[in-house]
Amino acid sequence: MSTSATKPALDEARGGLLATFRAAPATVPALAGLGLFVVWATDQAGYPVTHWAPGGLIVLALLGIALSSIPLRLGELPASVRIAIGCLALYTLFSFLSILWAAVPGDAWEGANRTLLYLLVFALFALWPQRGRSAALLVGAWTLAMICLAAFVALHVNGAATSAARLDKLLPGDRLVYPSGYANANAAQWLMAFWPALLLARERSLHWSARGLLAGGAVLLAEIALLSVSRGSLYATPVMLVLVFTLLPGRTRTFAVLVPAAAGIGAAAPSVLRVGERLEHGQNATGAVHTATTETFLAALAVGLVVALGAAIEHRRSCSAPAAARIRRGIGALAALTLVAILIGGLVAAGNPLTRIEHGWDTFKSGSGYAANGSGNRLTSGLGSNRYDFYRVALNEFAAHPLGGIGADNFQQQYLAHGRSYETPHYPHSVELRTLAQTGLIGTLLALIGLGAALLAAARALRSPDPLVRSVTAAALGGFAYWMVHGSFDWFWEFAGLGAPAFALLGLACALAPRVLVPSTHQADQTAETPGLSGRWRHPGLPRLGIGVGAIAAVLAALSLTAPWLSQLEVQSAARVWRSAPQSAYARLRTAANLNPLSDEAYLVAGSIALRFGDLARADHEFALALGRTPGDAYAMLERGAIASSENDRPAAVELLERAVRLDPRDPLARQALRLAREGKRVNVEELNRSILLNAQQLA
Repeated sequence: MSTSATKPALDEARGGLLATFRAAPATVPALAGLGLFVVWATDQAGYPVTHWAPGGLIVLALLGIALSSIPLRLGELPASVRIAIGCLALYTLFSFLSILWAAVPGDAWEGANRTLLYLLVFALFALWPQRGRSAALLVGAWTLAMICLAAFVALHVNGAATSAARLDKLLPGDRLVYPSGYANANAAQWLMAFWPALLLARERSLHWSARGLLAGGAVLLAEIALLSVSRGSLYATPVMLVLVFTLLPGRTRTFAVLVPAAAGIGAAAPSVLRVGERLEHGQNATGAVHTATTETFLAALAVGLVVALGAAIEHRRSCSAPAAARIRRGIGALAALTLVAILIGGLVAAGNPLTRIEHGWDTFKSGSGYAANGSGNRLTSGLGSNRYDFYRVALNEFAAHPLGGIGADNFQQQYLAHGRSYETPHYPHSVELRTLAQTGLIGTLLALIGLGAALLAAARALRSPDPLVRSVTAAALGGFAYWMVHGSFDWFWEFAGLGAPAFALLGLACALAPRVLVPSTHQADQTAETPGLSGRWRHPGLPRLGIGVGAIAAVLAALSLTAPWLSQLEVQSAARVWRSAPQSAYARLRTAANLNPLSDEAYLVAGSIALRFGDLARADHEFALALGRTPGDAYAMLERGAIASSENDRPAAVELLERAVRLDPRDPLARQALRLAREGKRVNVEELNRSILLNAQQLA
């Protein structure tokens, strides 16, 4: 095609994009936020504080830019959105207050900061109104970016298949962990994008090529998620299907897109699962990886072409009302037959459902962990894990601290004291139990009211007369709902690369809710239907006092996010140089301790470095400082007891080691050290730390 022919098309597209930004100027900072989330998805799903804390500052800056350049009429905000933001803000404040009674204040501060990040993300996406086109641009851009990232991961794994060592790094334990570092989070980040891709692909107003690309991308996302062999995703999927077909409009169109997508996923799934089976049995998986990659892309291409062709035909030929009704009835009948076939096939494959349910429950609560599962595929061998014990401890802690909970992200110390498994989880592996155990009834009620109000606003958007608004709202809710469902039995709240997109999608659904029309005394507000990017900053509903309070809150939020981030950078820097420059490492750790006055991590690292150099006096001092900040730190208590024993201070050693055992009764090293100290023998500190390092490597 000639340049002269393409220029008008480009100009038209550019003009349409600018018109979209003028109609909904908040789209610009929202797009920047979504770009940040995609960056997080490429590396550990935003889990490290050194990733999400500076990202939180970026979101805070984007929110500040939006507030200063896009007029915000609070009176036009639906009451449900105002309630949602208010309650989520109070929940964030309560999380910060929980630092006061948390056993590990540093962890509580980090947990509260993460909650603050989600509040900022929600506000950025929910405060300003969106149109159907602008919201479709946001959801579509994020979804397509995740599809491209999934394609890159597939090709990267395929390229690594020629080397067993490289493949083992990407699929340790026969499950894909790249790029998030955690197999279940890996599956979740692809499936969070799968549902928006599927639900957008059914929207008639989108171009047929975009619908085909989204449908094919949904197949690719599902297959890459399957490489992580996540049981949570397997059980979350039928729940999502029920929610989608029960609560979202457009069931016929959803089914029409789901059928080819499911067929494509099913066609490539056996090859994808065969990769893990080969690795599990120690066989060469090169051929299996190449086959799985080829079939995945072919299935995605085939589904994309089928959906694109159907979309093109639908776009060119409009049916009469009677014909459309007959088509809907036909698809409805096909859906019913498909459901019956699935149920019959499931019964044949799984056997007696009561027996399967009983087996699943027995393996879940057995107390034997993963060993309770039978042989065979991980997805169908049982529900054995240690989550039952995690949930038991979380519920017990809620019963013991019903009003305020134990403090944000303060689960690990309680599990060390009361758990029964060999694991040492930092989090209870459930967003609901996290909220209940760590923030109590007060925090839980605030969170429930806030999320409920947001969902109520989204429900109003689902009833919009604009079909594009309904479709985009459904797509956004699909992504949020998957995070919520799968996160109900996993620790996804702690992955900012999952939680931030989830709250962004929920906020976007709220932004599509119809606004309240409030007469304005400002002529500029009366003449402009939608605020533009330029113009004087006016906030008719925001008094000067509110602006001042908001500015102070923004400064405090920035400081709260910055200090732990810089502290962690200093800790990481010290960890890199301690062998060659120990004094420099100690200096950096002192800076880290000053930057984060609530955390004991800098002192623990300094004490560990001193032990490596045989400086027991300094190590004991550093561990004492750590216990000054976190009196219940079992590791620091154990090290101080061992040091006291090595220096022949038997009474102090016995006292410290008894406290260490009370803090972590299942630690065999602490019990053995206590036995030696009681017998009057000296604990070998060097041998103890060698054993601690070996145990940590085995657990990892």
